[in-house]
Amino acid sequence: MSVGFLSRSRTVARPGWSRWLVPPAALSVHLAIGQAYAWSVFKPPLEGALDLTGTQSALPFQLGIVMLGLSAAFAGTLVERNGPRWAMFVSAVCFSTGFLVSALGVATGQFWLVVLGYGGIGGVGLGIGYISPVSTLIKWFPDRPGMATGIAIMGFGGGALIASPWSTRMLDAFGRTTTGIAQAFTVHGLAYAVFMCLGVLLIRVPAPSWRPAEGPGAAPARPVRARTVSAPDVSAARALRTPQFWLLWVVLCVNVTAGIGILEKAAPMITDFFAGTPTPVAASAAAGFVALLSLTNMLGRFVWSTTSDVIGRKNVYRLYLGVGALLYLVIALAGSSSVVLFAVCAMLILSFYGAGFATVPAYLKDLFGGYQVGAIHGRLLTAWSTAGVLGPLIVNAIADARKATGQTGPALYTTALYVMLALLVVGFVANELIRPVSSSHHEADHQPADGADARPVAEPGPGQARAGGSRRVSPVALVLAWAWVGLPFGYGLYELIRKVTQLFTG
Repeated sequence: MSVGFLSRSRTVARPGWSRWLVPPAALSVHLAIGQAYAWSVFKPPLEGALDLTGTQSALPFQLGIVMLGLSAAFAGTLVERNGPRWAMFVSAVCFSTGFLVSALGVATGQFWLVVLGYGGIGGVGLGIGYISPVSTLIKWFPDRPGMATGIAIMGFGGGALIASPWSTRMLDAFGRTTTGIAQAFTVHGLAYAVFMCLGVLLIRVPAPSWRPAEGPGAAPARPVRARTVSAPDVSAARALRTPQFWLLWVVLCVNVTAGIGILEKAAPMITDFFAGTPTPVAASAAAGFVALLSLTNMLGRFVWSTTSDVIGRKNVYRLYLGVGALLYLVIALAGSSSVVLFAVCAMLILSFYGAGFATVPAYLKDLFGGYQVGAIHGRLLTAWSTAGVLGPLIVNAIADARKATGQTGPALYTTALYVMLALLVVGFVANELIRPVSSSHHEADHQPADGADARPVAEPGPGQARAGGSRRVSPVALVLAWAWVGLPFGYGLYELIRKVTQLFTG
């Protein structure tokens, strides 16, 4: 159990705490750990400085993704028990330490330390940090759970937008020698430790009596018990015994497999599709295309997840899986006829890929309630680890086999595209089979974790007095918290738009 400042009881919000301070707390963690998507920036310098192959230089990232899934699955219950502040602190320590151990490994020429540091220790930070704010955001935004988790998980997609240009400029300044790379890793470790501290300091959990002032889940006019029959509470252990969990596992796995298959192979795929046509795609244009996919991957996490609050989780996954399958069919049949058509289809597929990550916590909350949704989410992320292997394996293996037989152009990928289409159809069927969880899996009434009473207390609206004479959160504090995460994010977005603009202006 965590004690002192990190204990869950110390993070219960007092009356007057603004729930809009929680998203920047979550973003300070997700924007940091999202650096994982920018690992490729370090691959060429490491290969040159330590005489590594491409396969070897990919090991830290691959181990990091494996550890993300494993640590999220095994530590999910600890995160729920000890609270988000403990989880964010552990994430910050592990993620930052991973960089510092990697810096030592590069400086001493011991690549195994880089693998252990970034992939092993840092990977644990990735997994715990990824799930740390999820259940907290859902509790603060019961009226808009898709929007809330979409904001945070958009940060994970946006972390690479910041890290990629920042890391590149750092390597330009320090040099791409062992000394320069070690210095860059050291700065990364220290800077991310400071950046993630905002999340540790700001994060709060609502008292069990808290309700938003308006909207679904709002406090009623007369006090009643907080727990209602319509909101099931299912423990993580019980969730694993339900068909709903495994159907949703299939849904997430196939959605991620389909998206990551294009993401991992995006640049060579668009080049091969239009080689020998009147509109060939140059390597520089392909790089701009990859940047465009990163943008849609990130934006899809917020836009589609927020949309799910309006049209429902099941309907939005019908969009991800059903329309996604049709888009793969269009690329397979007519993708080489137009660069614009190919790009638009791929962008939509990648927006669904990112959105699948962002929407699934809210889907879990709908099915299993908010009791241990973070722990359940952690276990579900094993679908991501599986898809991270399947997607690239399917696309690369089929493309290599076709190339060995002398095939070129779109023929290298057609079979893989049809495989992805079939997987999405399987996911569509799995989504259709999901039904409400049987009451036999619901938990008996349990006491609130923080020992507060169960009388709903509405979040005071603007200008309303706070109970007990507590102070309203200063608007300045809100501005500063959002600026802390917004300014780096704005820098990354500016760099991305600049790169995409170069694609169209030559």
